[in-house]
Amino acid sequence: KDKNFLLHLIVALFVLIISVLFNITRTEWLFIIIAISAVLFMEVINTSVEYVVDLVTDEYHPLAKYAKDTASLAVLIASMMSLLIGMIIFIPYILKLF
Repeated sequence: KDKNFLLHLIVALFVLIISVLFNITRTEWLFIIIAISAVLFMEVINTSVEYVVDLVTDEYHPLAKYAKDTASLAVLIASMMSLLIGMIIFIPYILKLF
C-alpha cells in the first residue's frame, strides 16, 4: 500500500525537476503544486480507507470492496487530472525544443 505513495513521490520529484528545467511561470507552479498535492492527498485517503476496512473485517463483503474501489477511483481521478494539467503545461515547452 505504501509503495503506491512512494511511486507518486518519485513521479512528483521528476515533475518538480522538469518544472525547474523548463523554468515554468509562477501560475504554472501553482497548478503543479495543486496537482501533486491532490494526488498525494487522495493516496493517503485511499490507504486510510484500505486500513480501516481491513481492520473492521477479515471476510469478503461487497461494501468493503466498494469502499476500497471508490477510494482507489479517487486516486485515479486525481492522477488523470494531474496528467492533464501536466500535459497542458509541459507540451508547449516540449514543442519549443523542436
